[in-house]
Amino acid sequence: MQKAAQAIREVVGTSILRDLMDPRIENVTVTNVEVSRDMRQARVYVSVMGDEKQQQLCLHGLRHAAGFLQSKVAKRIDTRYTPVLKFVLDMGVKKSIEINEILQSVLPDQDEDQVADD
Repeated sequence: MQKAAQAIREVVGTSILRDLMDPRIENVTVTNVEVSRDMRQARVYVSVMGDEKQQQLCLHGLRHAAGFLQSKVAKRIDTRYTPVLKFVLDMGVKKSIEINEILQSVLPDQDEDQVADD
């Protein structure tokens, strides 16, 4: 299942970059794929840079292109069933950026500390 998930991640990620011409789908990164045990469903976690409106618009575009992306996956993976792709917004990257910004504002700057020590 891990090999199938990795293959799906590669195919979907590449197809989003190269094949999809939908203007709604921008600044998208496929972060993870989870495949069900029976290989009938796959959750595709995506990170979308932008505000809430841009993220929802991009998810709508991805859901609209799911059939096309499933056909690309079917050509790559030789299984009895082609997994139905379900796109889920991965907030991990965005939250880590927010935490980093908070830490930068609270903690003293490392470069200034080194200059003061010298």
